Amino acid sequence: MSGSDESVARLRIWRGEQREAGHFQEYRVPYRAGASVLDALIWIRANVESGLAVRYSCTNANVCKECAVRINGRVEYACTARLGGEPITLEPLPSKRLIRDLVTDIIPPGERLSNLSVDGNQTP
Repeated sequence: MSGSDESVARLRIWRGEQREAGHFQEYRVPYRAGASVLDALIWIRANVESGLAVRYSCTNANVCKECAVRINGRVEYACTARLGGEPITLEPLPSKRLIRDLVTDIIPPGERLSNLSVDGNQTP
């Protein structure tokens, strides 16, 4: 990555497997006009930190909804949020069980396989 600071976006990303024991880590990514926060996360995984846990499954614009994270305190989709000149803070979804980094358990409680009996019926 080269160029002036104007061609760089800064992301502060929450890292960890437990909310109480996590920390923020800052990354600098190349900035391109129109780039999304998801583009930056994918770039970080490919070029800087392959262990960064982030969920996405882009099959059609704004359809999958798997890339939802807290961006600067608001829940948004990383694929539609745009990079800008200001630092961006990314956190896992609030009120969801944390798996790691930005990945939370997004399956509704009643739909977990652990709630099904052997015959396929829901257990109490």
